[in-house]
Amino acid sequence: MTDEREEPLDIGPGRIVRAFGYSIDGIVSAWRTEAAFRQEALLAAVLVPVACVLPVPILHRALLVGSVLMVLMIELLNSSIEAAIDRISLERHPLARKSKDTGSAAVLFALAIAAILWAAVLATWLLGG
Repeated sequence: MTDEREEPLDIGPGRIVRAFGYSIDGIVSAWRTEAAFRQEALLAAVLVPVACVLPVPILHRALLVGSVLMVLMIELLNSSIEAAIDRISLERHPLARKSKDTGSAAVLFALAIAAILWAAVLATWLLGG
């Protein structure tokens, strides 16, 4: 099944431009409808610049920025899972709850990974190691 927005065998540069536009549409939609994404995006707006100015090795900086972007990515995936489940049915069902709860758990793990990485890098930097 193909998306109505693109031609079935389109592999040229125009596809890349359209795909980028679809991605921006997804980010805008998440910003408008997902409070958790807004909170995490605002946190990213603070943490990414902080990571870029910290006097730490470039690998540490990449871990800090990557961990924040990973949280946003997992939140977007969780939101897409929730939207798909809601599209299928708004009826309460144990499998729908399991799907949504599992997606939420993935976000929790992403946040924990980011917190651990930030703590480790900041501790190393503050302790001069």
